[in-house]
Amino acid sequence: MTKPIRTAALAAASSLALTGCLLSPGTFTSELHMMKDGSFAYSYDGEIQMLALSKLAEMGAKADDTFKAECIDEETYEERECSLAEVSEQRAEWQAGASERRAEAERKAEQAKQMLGGFDPSDPEAANKLADTLERQRGWEKIDYMGDGIFDVDFRVSGRMSHDFAFPMVEKMPMANMFVTMMLRDGGQVRVDAPGFAAQGGGNPMQGMMAGMMGLASLGLEEGEAEGAKMPRIVLPKGTFTIVTDGRILANNTDEGPVANARGQALVWDIDQQTEQAPTALIAFD
Repeated sequence: MTKPIRTAALAAASSLALTGCLLSPGTFTSELHMMKDGSFAYSYDGEIQMLALSKLAEMGAKADDTFKAECIDEETYEERECSLAEVSEQRAEWQAGASERRAEAERKAEQAKQMLGGFDPSDPEAANKLADTLERQRGWEKIDYMGDGIFDVDFRVSGRMSHDFAFPMVEKMPMANMFVTMMLRDGGQVRVDAPGFAAQGGGNPMQGMMAGMMGLASLGLEEGEAEGAKMPRIVLPKGTFTIVTDGRILANNTDEGPVANARGQALVWDIDQQTEQAPTALIAFD
């Protein structure tokens, strides 16, 4: 893989990390129980990565502030060595845009801070402060920071199906994307979607961003060197999402369909980086 392509991939990933405030699952086990008596229980045990806290953001900022002349052969469209005149011309253009790049970097940093609920992603203590905030929220039984924006969490909550539910919900963080949503409908029906557990396709922009992250990881860049800095670890989704219910399953997109369970029936999705369709189900409680 050529250096320009590596740099472009790094810059794209860093931009997503700064502007998307993307949450993505790593290795996990997740279950949602919904019963006729009106009760529900949800659990998520495993890894969650917040790319805005990853070293990708820092590396992207450094890449924007490093000059490198690049020249392309007009016949072969391959990279070639630049002449001294071309280097001088490109360096002058790069220096002329220094103030604009600084302003753009400051804008992205402020945007990332707002999306993180006031947390400054450049603050070395940002991850620990975020962990402290989550531990104060109901359901977050454990949240350990593992570095590179990766948290090892144990989330468990239960209640009544009297309102919609979504996970994860992060206080003061408007751009936190949902892994699982439970939406109540008229007529005693409940629709469950898990957009955060699909990496590709579906027209979901968050899935597109996740696919980009996994594309970067699949190239082995996380274990290599880019512009003299070691790439951070990028976790890939791998786990299972299970719905257990004694309600009437009207629709679902599992491969095997409902299977018998001690509490009624279970729908099981195996999730990995190749998962294209987000898990979904429609269940009626007559």
